[in-house]
Amino acid sequence: MKRLERKHYLDWLIKWKDQQIIKVVTGVRRCGKSTLFSIYQDYLLQNGVGKAQILAINFEDLEFEDLTDYKKLYCYIKERLLPDQMNYIFLDEIQHVHNYEKAVDSLFLRENCDLYLTGSNGYLLSGELATLLTGRYVELSMMPLSFQEYCAGLEEDGTSTAEKFESYLRCGSFPYVLRYGYEEQEAREYMSGIYNTILLNDIVKRLRVADVNMLEAITRFMMHNIGNRTSPATIAGTMTSQRMKIDPKTVDRYIRGLTDSLLFYEARRYNIKGKKLLASMNKYYVCDVAMRSMLVRSQDSDIGHILENIVYLELKRRYAEVYVGQYGTDGEVDFVVLKDGQPAYYQVAQTTLDDQVLTRELAPLRQIKDNYPKYLLTLDEVFAEMNYDGIQKKNVLRWLLD
Repeated sequence: MKRLERKHYLDWLIKWKDQQIIKVVTGVRRCGKSTLFSIYQDYLLQNGVGKAQILAINFEDLEFEDLTDYKKLYCYIKERLLPDQMNYIFLDEIQHVHNYEKAVDSLFLRENCDLYLTGSNGYLLSGELATLLTGRYVELSMMPLSFQEYCAGLEEDGTSTAEKFESYLRCGSFPYVLRYGYEEQEAREYMSGIYNTILLNDIVKRLRVADVNMLEAITRFMMHNIGNRTSPATIAGTMTSQRMKIDPKTVDRYIRGLTDSLLFYEARRYNIKGKKLLASMNKYYVCDVAMRSMLVRSQDSDIGHILENIVYLELKRRYAEVYVGQYGTDGEVDFVVLKDGQPAYYQVAQTTLDDQVLTRELAPLRQIKDNYPKYLLTLDEVFAEMNYDGIQKKNVLRWLLD
């Protein structure tokens, strides 16, 4: 199995090297954070940094279990610091250390410490670290493999792009699944372990969830409804109708747990005319569509939502701000991205070869009268690249590989 360099992420770490600021890498479990640190450490060694200058601790390794006490962690690191050189300190899965922010803050005060942290969930930045270190850290949000990275990691065997995409949807985007090639069953068993760990370790324990079955039911509901507008009240009503009574506040708490664990991403709605974010009825997308198909029985009609989920994740990789577009009371554009305040609009469909479908998919984009870029992404091979009065139609697989 090839070791992917994840160049975009590696370049980010290199850019911030030696700067007096804490580098925090967040991402769902097993998305490749530890491997990224390993690759970056190799880069340091190849560029003039001595081995003694690098101190790496992974808190999921039993060897470092004693260091989950922040005072012991601080003393352990302090004793190993080289006084007259820069020390590169890597603290992997730091959320396992109780009050870790106290040790981190003390190390940050030392000019010869270049600090790098990872965490598997949004709790890392949602509590005291964000408050204590406001303005003193930068965050890299890491995701599982893009389709481009997935293709780069597969052995070249003449498999077509379309076949690789099917494998990407079935086997998943977590880096480790590449070792299974096109073997779906092994990949699913691996992802099942990730899912259970996230649910039980990152959500149930942290939120002290008493009714795990209810949490799983809500997770499956959200998996089934990717790309649909929803709210805690909507979900609570659905659960109650299925004789699983729950109140909207508890649902909201569970949703926060699911998004903090980075199992789901929340896509907020953006009012295109008013240029402001809307407060309710947002959409949710899962971090890996193969994990969804493992938990929810898929239907042929699901491909549109699955494709939409894939495009959303790719836009998240490319842009800091990705929203669901709302135009007027009824008009909706799948996605609006903002870069330096300038928008671009994306509509996603499985196919638009039928004239009625094409008209329907173009309609929301045609309502928008500004001159910013507008795209229609489909799986069509025939008439794959077209221009409809400035709206650019593109083949989504080519766009993903661009």
